[in-house]
Amino acid sequence: MPASPPELFNAADYLVHRRVADGDGDRVAVEHAGPAISYAELSARVGTAAAGLAAIGVRPEERVMFFAGDTPELAEGILGAMHLGAVAVPVSTMLTSDDLCSLLADSRARVLVTSTDFVETARTAVSALVAAGGAAGPELTRVLTIGTEATGFALPASNWTDLMAGGASVPPYASWADSPALWLYTSGTTGSPKAAMHRHTDIRFVCETYGRQVLGIRRDDRCFSVAKLFFAYGIGNSMFFPFSVGATTILESARPTPELIAGVVARHRPTLFFGVPTFYSAMLNAPIPDEPFADVRQGISAGEPLPATLFTRIRDRFGFEILDGIGSTEALHIFLSNSPGAIRPGSSGTPVPGYAVEIRDETDGGVITDAERPGGLYIKGESIATGYWCRADISRRAFQGEWLRTGDTYVRNADGTYSYLGRSDDMIKAGGIWVSPSEVEARLLEHPDVVEVAVVGLPDADGLDKPLAAVVTRAGTRVGEAELVEFCRAGLAAFKRPRRVVLVDELPKTATGKLQRYLVRSVLTEAVLAEAQA
Repeated sequence: MPASPPELFNAADYLVHRRVADGDGDRVAVEHAGPAISYAELSARVGTAAAGLAAIGVRPEERVMFFAGDTPELAEGILGAMHLGAVAVPVSTMLTSDDLCSLLADSRARVLVTSTDFVETARTAVSALVAAGGAAGPELTRVLTIGTEATGFALPASNWTDLMAGGASVPPYASWADSPALWLYTSGTTGSPKAAMHRHTDIRFVCETYGRQVLGIRRDDRCFSVAKLFFAYGIGNSMFFPFSVGATTILESARPTPELIAGVVARHRPTLFFGVPTFYSAMLNAPIPDEPFADVRQGISAGEPLPATLFTRIRDRFGFEILDGIGSTEALHIFLSNSPGAIRPGSSGTPVPGYAVEIRDETDGGVITDAERPGGLYIKGESIATGYWCRADISRRAFQGEWLRTGDTYVRNADGTYSYLGRSDDMIKAGGIWVSPSEVEARLLEHPDVVEVAVVGLPDADGLDKPLAAVVTRAGTRVGEAELVEFCRAGLAAFKRPRRVVLVDELPKTATGKLQRYLVRSVLTEAVLAEAQA
């Protein structure tokens, strides 16, 4: 008896065209600096983008790379690629030209789409790619520019407006649920970027699990995300979740600062506000008004743990609670989360419906069932990537059957919630006892003059690792290192307190606001060496 045919499913149809078929064509899909865009208009633009990509030679399952700011054109381009059955590859706008050149070669992208603020970097990257010749990237045949002239490239180039000028459309490609739809590059613990490969069905899964069952997104919601569309977190916040229910997304292409974001919030009045802990901290320490956030019914945080003190301070000042959770590029979005009405500040909450979670002993691989005993976090769920593109060895270590090894150290609390203790390689063994950097950081953040903090382990004179802290203090305060060490001594076990506190102007972070601990180690190492030589 022949096997059943695979399920036909196209994510662009699910997210956009379905809305029009269900009578939501007049609803506002996108708000931005220009006129609002309805679902009917967005659906038409996505179909036209797909037809335009096909006209310049893009075929199903070929890659289209997007190196562009958060504009309606970027959204319609990503969806247009999926509509065509091609693979959308949005990449960080923080890339250097060398980085972009490497990803173009690695992905074997057919087309690169870029925009005004990033076009010079794109020109340099494309020139380097063409100059390298051979296997460096022979698949790249064209560049498309958004909002700027398509000149000066070493390959044929044209403007996005020209691509869309024909107004033609093509029907959604008959992709299977398991067909590739989206690649997202991540460095993870290995340092070198690698593409996590996601299927069309992964997008539906995160919408119908976290989006519906935890976030509780509604048709009347208005979503604004500080994280950009090239992040797994951002593309879920700004595209997948709102479009899946007919809600409105708010796009802003500029680099986020508290002042800029407060202005966007004042103009567009979002009901769901997606941030990261470092940005929430920046909001608290910026002279921005509270009133624009009055319509926010729910804040959301991911990317790194949200300290309990930040949760409380945001709630008390801006009037909304934050759902903290953990997700990953490999899982596409959040898989452990607090829920409305069931928030334990300082924890990552409980598994999102549809995901299974295990804490395993990293020595023998056994599942840890005892509460309060730390181990490596493993997850299972239908949104997990099929693997990393052309990274077989790394894929085999991370993707273990149905399970994903996250590389995070976690503990299950007695109440069933889970708490983050650090990356598996960030834990500190001081005096033979494991110390969680996040616990020490949480204590320091309780001090009224501390704005940001990062704790790492560095060897002492005997070669034994001890906790050290880099601290950013509130402007105009005079708190000293000794006072902060004593503050920790009063609230932590002796072996957990930092042996040194070094005051710094800022902490090194990625474009998403995630802490770069390896750079913190460098800063603290230099400070310790300078003191020893003084």
